[in-house]
Amino acid sequence: MIKISIQNEEFDVTAEIKQLSSKSIGAIATFCGMVRDSSKDSSLISLTLEHYPGMSEATLEEIAQKAKKEWPIDSITIVHRVGRLKPEEMIVFVGCASAHRHAAFDGCQYIMDYLKTDAPFWKAEETKDGRTWVSERENDKAAKKRWHLEESN
Repeated sequence: MIKISIQNEEFDVTAEIKQLSSKSIGAIATFCGMVRDSSKDSSLISLTLEHYPGMSEATLEEIAQKAKKEWPIDSITIVHRVGRLKPEEMIVFVGCASAHRHAAFDGCQYIMDYLKTDAPFWKAEETKDGRTWVSERENDKAAKKRWHLEESN
């Protein structure tokens, strides 16, 4: 099972984890990302996320399918928020359920690394000085490169 949700509303981490659970599951690895103040002078007012409806869901589905192909993962949930978010609000949830912890951990980390670089989301930071678009980070690109799974698929 793969569940993809792009939404404005907050999500309930406990409910998302519960939906991943079943009798055959031995491990659930999760990642919950928060909006942090990443501006230079700690003055972030909000982070606004925009996406391309249809394309965003399809890209997240493709990333999740690749993770399921690589590891024995039973279920994957990806929830990504869009709209205007403030510091300390949850922005993304990724959960992978598997019989064993290594597949759950690797799948979750793989999904996040690819989500950060390949998913069509655009972020704008609002500070006291105005609004600026956030550029892709080099460390996110480097994290994705370590998987080297594209060559075998």
